[in-house]
Amino acid sequence: MSTVIGFISLGCPKNRVDTETMLGCLEGAGYTLTGDLAEAEIIVINTCGFITAAKEESIEAILEAARYKKTGRCRYLLVAGCLPQRYGRELLQEMPEIDGVMGTGAVPEIIAALDRMQADERVLAVHDPGYIDHAPAPRKLTTPGHTAYLKIAEGCDNCCSYCAIPAIRGPYRSRPMDVVLAEAQDLCARGVRELVVVAQETTRYGLDLYGRYALRELLQGLVALEDCRWIRLMYCYPTSFTDDLIELIASAEKICPYIDLPLQHINNRILKMMNRRGNKEVIVNLITKLRRSVPGLVLRTTFIAGFPGETEEEFAELLDFMERVKFERAGVFGFSPEEGTPAAALPGRLDEETIAARVDKAMRLQQGISLAYNRQQVGREVQVLVEGWDDEAKMYWGRTRADAPEIDGRVFFTSYDDVRAGDFVQVKILAAAEYDLSGVRTK
Repeated sequence: MSTVIGFISLGCPKNRVDTETMLGCLEGAGYTLTGDLAEAEIIVINTCGFITAAKEESIEAILEAARYKKTGRCRYLLVAGCLPQRYGRELLQEMPEIDGVMGTGAVPEIIAALDRMQADERVLAVHDPGYIDHAPAPRKLTTPGHTAYLKIAEGCDNCCSYCAIPAIRGPYRSRPMDVVLAEAQDLCARGVRELVVVAQETTRYGLDLYGRYALRELLQGLVALEDCRWIRLMYCYPTSFTDDLIELIASAEKICPYIDLPLQHINNRILKMMNRRGNKEVIVNLITKLRRSVPGLVLRTTFIAGFPGETEEEFAELLDFMERVKFERAGVFGFSPEEGTPAAALPGRLDEETIAARVDKAMRLQQGISLAYNRQQVGREVQVLVEGWDDEAKMYWGRTRADAPEIDGRVFFTSYDDVRAGDFVQVKILAAAEYDLSGVRTK
């Protein structure tokens, strides 16, 4: 009988792709996978270590999983991903419950790590985070079968002062275009209809491999896939956009008019302290060009409030920018000092109460913007990708081209007959809330 493995995956979509790759390797090697941790003989946790809250969540997940050594069938506990990449040796020293750690650069070594653990070796598989898929890797999807994340690159060269990603994930490394397209074709052959394109900086794709920005060329290859219906772009850096990329987004029906554009701030002094490329003028000009060029564009962004030394005037400038641009989707996060980053040593650290108040004020502003945008959708018919049935609402639910999986709102709707997850239907919007819409299926 094969060994039974349970998996916990934390963190961002890029981390989830690593999880799916490891699951594919395990299944291919004959391991049995289970969603019931009480039945697992080995538990693997793919952790996040990006910010303090994520590290705390990862530690709690490790401790919770370790309890199955007493209450379940678990004999070995392997901790993988970002947290071991930063603190692998410390984890082994301070948490005897852990039988092995594996960093972000060791994803292909999952089978070898488990073999070593089962030979009663305490595994430390943490080295330079240089791993990148140069061949289509086996993946067992953990998303609904109609949607998949497509990771086109790994690592980051930006070295923003608040961010530990370059230390965790290494320098920017594009995956070869033929490899990405082969994986996308395989995913679509398996029933995926929405490809969510991800990287630490999606718009930088190809610069390291081909000496030029090549995202447009890659997207053209994805558009040509017959079974692909939606292509969604996440994590686009504002200074890496090219005019021909914008033209393609505007003209290709399969590319959702949705751009995730993490900006972090708008004040030039704060942007410089963050070590962000570009400035307010560059950002405003890009947004103006995008709004003018792409019909029905939906913009998502993220901001950091309470960066060290941020004055009331600089925070007010951020609020004014949000009010003027009216991002359809936005998240605001409080500054978190990350060990080993330049921002953690900056003077002028704001107290937690001030940071929380600024986050709350910005998010209340965004809620009003989001509600106003959603109310504009009332009376319109929109295409919805069905996700399933909601028992509490007693309605089906799904997402529009304006909604990314897991982070954006939902469309709840009634239907005159049954629909299935993965179906595309037309829904007339009848009501709007801050984040969600509701309506009735028309066809």
